[in-house]
Amino acid sequence: MKYDYLIVGAGLFGAVFAERARAKGKKVLVIDKRDHIGGNIYTEDVEGIQVHKYGAHIFHTNNQAVWDYACRFAQFNRYTNSPVANYHGELYSLPFNMYTFNKMWGVITPEEAKARIAAEREAAGIVEPKNLEEQAISLVGRDIYEKLVKGYTEKQWGRPCSELPAFIIRRLPVRFTFDNNYFNALYQGIPIGGYTAMVEKMLDGVEVRLGVDYLENREELDLLAEKVVYTGQIDRYFDYCYGNLGYRSVRFETEVLDCENYQGNAVINYTDSKTPYTRIIEHKHFEFGNQPKTVISKEYSQEWQPEIEPYYPINDDINGALYAKYKALAEKDEKVIFGGRLAEYRYYDMDAVIASALEVAEKEIR
Repeated sequence: MKYDYLIVGAGLFGAVFAERARAKGKKVLVIDKRDHIGGNIYTEDVEGIQVHKYGAHIFHTNNQAVWDYACRFAQFNRYTNSPVANYHGELYSLPFNMYTFNKMWGVITPEEAKARIAAEREAAGIVEPKNLEEQAISLVGRDIYEKLVKGYTEKQWGRPCSELPAFIIRRLPVRFTFDNNYFNALYQGIPIGGYTAMVEKMLDGVEVRLGVDYLENREELDLLAEKVVYTGQIDRYFDYCYGNLGYRSVRFETEVLDCENYQGNAVINYTDSKTPYTRIIEHKHFEFGNQPKTVISKEYSQEWQPEIEPYYPINDDINGALYAKYKALAEKDEKVIFGGRLAEYRYYDMDAVIASALEVAEKEIR
């Protein structure tokens, strides 16, 4: 065997593990079925603008160790995520804060905003929410639900809120201040020069082969390394023996526009039900760009099919039970380490991916 570790997937989990393994003197091979590194955080240069090809990724964390690690491979700018909601041409600040409440009801003080929300919650009379719709109304009232939650959520999940489980919205961010910093994390920003450059530095000195599908060449590739780090779909790894896990996917329509500034903000959510896309990303605003042209991406949520990229796990009871079966199989496989959002069937923020990869590497690599 030529390598200590074969890492399947050149995304963030795989790149961090590869960097740690190489730093400890291990021989590593990274493969990816795509033609580029970086996984879903991949960025590409279009008209001098770093375009987030697979959707917006804003790095944010309260974890000092993760922040220090990330800063070894990138310098981060001061970008703060402050999205805007567009409801039939009415613009609202997100997350829900005093700007939102003033636009919605004309209230001025936090006390007025609290009283309005309390009155709407009382009028709804929901004691035990049975679905997402009732859960949202019980948290923020009907006005905010109807304008800023309902349409967006139904497009995102492809079904009525009344048919979605309540636990999807365990809480909604409500701030009785004029703070519109969505994440409110200690550290936040975008890597200057894009995420691809950051992952390139992580993989510096590591052998990488692109355009290689591990599962189509498993028998041959397994002979190359003592252990495998697998970051792909766990159900596909086991040939869907228990059936497909559920996902939502996203389709992107990206355009180069011959104007300097299309929407004035990096992220605008379209929260009505008639607009077919969920949001528009204007990529240059992630890096305060002043290029003569701009690039926008419209995002359309859609049902996942095997030939397209899975994005969000559907964490309901059925899929949870199904994943538990696959996890039990994974735990019996002593040669393979399963890590990352697809292999662990969970939604991961980037800082949590890094933290998980660092923890796994620390335990594994001797």
